[in-house]
Amino acid sequence: MATQANPEAVLPAQGIEAPRSGRIDPKYLRSRTSRSNFEMMAWVFMRVSGAALVVLIFVHLWVNLMVGDGIHQIDFSFVAGKWANPVWQFWDLTMLWLAMLHGTNGMRTIINDYAEKDSTRAWLKAILYLSAAVIIILGTMVIFTFEPCLTDEAGNLLEGVAPEFCHGV
Repeated sequence: MATQANPEAVLPAQGIEAPRSGRIDPKYLRSRTSRSNFEMMAWVFMRVSGAALVVLIFVHLWVNLMVGDGIHQIDFSFVAGKWANPVWQFWDLTMLWLAMLHGTNGMRTIINDYAEKDSTRAWLKAILYLSAAVIIILGTMVIFTFEPCLTDEAGNLLEGVAPEFCHGV
């Protein structure tokens, strides 16, 4: 369906149409149209995940920097103690997943807006999705396979590295 240019929308001095005049330059039209509401769901996801990330990040910063000894308490033992608790594992996992998916969706939108060639857009999104998947997988593995009680070949705790709670195990 072709739209007719609005003769009243032409700016007199330049001879160009005003924005939203109904005419779209063909070079900006995508080759295929979508009948799904994916873009609307992506838009809603950005708003919901953004709000959730604000809460997750500020609680994370409060617990890590304001409670206890502040920044002076953050070391290997502190992280090991936090990740020994499933609540903090889930909290950090949720932050990782939401932040990566939120950022990936934002970058996808930027790629769609600024990459003009279909092949360039496809390559950029493939690289984006691959890098996001690698980071999500590796981050998830680190959170769930983190072993704070490091031992040597004989099974003895490594002195000076193992947190205090490992000595009773």
